[in-house]
Amino acid sequence: MPAERLSNRWGIAVAAVLMQICLGAVYGWSVFKIPLMRGEHWAETAVQLTFTLAIVFLGVGTVIGGLWQDKVGPRKVASVAGVLYGIGYLVAAYAVSVHSLHLLYFGYGILGGIGMGMGYITPVATLIKWFPDRRGLMTGVAVCGYGAGALVMSPVAARLIVSRGIPFTFAALGIVYLIIVVIAAQFYANPPLGWRPEGWEPRTAVSKAATTYEFTVGEAMATWQFWLLWIMLFLNVSAGIMVISQASPMAQSKEFVGMTALAAASMVGLISIFNALGRVFWAWVSDSIGRARVYLLLYAIQAVIFFLLPHLHNTTTFSTAFALIGLCYGGGFGTMPSFTADFFGAKYMGGIYGWILLAWGAGAIPTPIMAAHLHQTTGTFSTSLRIIAIVMVCSVVLPLLARRPSRVPVSAGNSTGSRSAA
Repeated sequence: MPAERLSNRWGIAVAAVLMQICLGAVYGWSVFKIPLMRGEHWAETAVQLTFTLAIVFLGVGTVIGGLWQDKVGPRKVASVAGVLYGIGYLVAAYAVSVHSLHLLYFGYGILGGIGMGMGYITPVATLIKWFPDRRGLMTGVAVCGYGAGALVMSPVAARLIVSRGIPFTFAALGIVYLIIVVIAAQFYANPPLGWRPEGWEPRTAVSKAATTYEFTVGEAMATWQFWLLWIMLFLNVSAGIMVISQASPMAQSKEFVGMTALAAASMVGLISIFNALGRVFWAWVSDSIGRARVYLLLYAIQAVIFFLLPHLHNTTTFSTAFALIGLCYGGGFGTMPSFTADFFGAKYMGGIYGWILLAWGAGAIPTPIMAAHLHQTTGTFSTSLRIIAIVMVCSVVLPLLARRPSRVPVSAGNSTGSRSAA
């Protein structure tokens, strides 16, 4: 690694945020939902499946991108991610123009989802290596842009849909995202092995508690702690993504506050703001109080909010609840990269965290579909909200079980990761 690259870690951080803003547009999907249902006469659950497929294949993309990045570095992986992501939007534009739901699934859901996953994992794994001195904060910054993606996209898309139609909106966004992501990818590079910021030594309790042993992917997956982290992320995703995927329809529903479509788009933006803030805020807090305590707080706060939400009919309290859900949802993503690196090391972070993020894709399957189905059949969102509240109450026990794994033999699990990789 040329020495001049060592001064660019802040430039890599800026490129990471810009790239994640583009990828995070998926959280604005609810802006497309009602126009697609009305314009194409597709059922609510059928349209919702597009979003679910995108998040499921995002999880697949994180595994592909994470393992590949450990072998070839982040730049090539992120570049391919940008191409796939942009093409996914272009295919989606064509799909709507020819009224093909299955082609929309393939473009936005499969191609776009894989591109998102490959793109998401690269800056996270890269910044973990460049910022051992600010592990929690900088991983929060790395994924902050993703949470803000819908904030940028939603109002633009809402206006374009009205003025130019859905196919034009998909196509325009796809071209812009492809260009920005591929350009941002060119700034990525790994530091030399063993690199540390000059004069830095672990001093905080969280830093000292982190492992000094670099687990391979196979070694990490052979521990029960890996699967504990996987389940913890899965549950946090399932809770928040149910509301995110239904944000615009919920805000427009007479069951709550009955906003207009344009006002409901602002609610998508509100969740995006706090999704982004939560990724930085909770990641920063985790550097002081520990990752497990942060997750315990995330579950407890959400349990209260989901129980209260069916009873909130005032715009201010309803908006506050949405903001807190976004804050906790983002906090799970902001904290989990450093949680993973603390337990398993940073060297094989791409592959290990890629598999952890498969929980993101899995978490997107049950609750958005459940909410759409129950709303379609009963006309209410309240049942879904109560179910998730109960799940959050049960989840608070999991962070109490989190313990850093002990060092394992080098030979363990080498079928999934090898020490010659990276």
